[in-house]
Amino acid sequence: MTTIRTIPTHEVVQRTYPRPPRDEDEVGKAVGLAIDATLSHFSHEFRQGRRPTATAMRTFGEARLAEELAQAALVPSASERAVLLEEVNGSVLAFRKTPAFGLLRPKSRLIVIDDEVGVYAQPDYWDGTGRFYEMKSYRAIPPPPDVALQLRLFQLAFPRFESVLLCIDRHARPVATSSLVVAPPTPEESLAVLRRAFELGREHGQPKVLEYVEGPFVHYRTSGPPGASPA
Repeated sequence: MTTIRTIPTHEVVQRTYPRPPRDEDEVGKAVGLAIDATLSHFSHEFRQGRRPTATAMRTFGEARLAEELAQAALVPSASERAVLLEEVNGSVLAFRKTPAFGLLRPKSRLIVIDDEVGVYAQPDYWDGTGRFYEMKSYRAIPPPPDVALQLRLFQLAFPRFESVLLCIDRHARPVATSSLVVAPPTPEESLAVLRRAFELGREHGQPKVLEYVEGPFVHYRTSGPPGASPA
């Protein structure tokens, strides 16, 4: 049996680029979770051949926003809540016009580094053949360092896929959409990301028996030029 230490992509990113918590970040997180849940729900509805109305989307988004705010113990004023709801509703309507609408979320992949560390990686959407999308509910173009690191890990997990950063800027009025096809990492960039993930995984990862972990897997080594071999 092979025991490895596993860590999710978001923890690699957070430990590399830590940010002190702020109240506005908690509100933004609640809004982002409400947007993600609403987009996922109506993408599923679309795949089932249904055509949800704008009213249905707004009602669902309002309920999810209320749920996320309650779970975070946040109580915005009526005017603040109206602004947040408009961000959710505008983001959903904007997303409906993008090529990612109706796509599935890919199954999580495990980046196995030197047979010792595993990094779970799962972008937001994919077409199942050659492209994945990572979505942000704010403008992240050009990608800031934390987003760039996240995208590099996703590219290592899906090495033969075109990667697209899709931004739905909920702060714009009207909500604005932009996208960026992210160039594949160079061997040097890949090696730097792998070594950073390996370091954090060994220190903070959870031990698991590799033979009991569900794939798919992508294997890398940090000695010499990195090479990928999806299992």
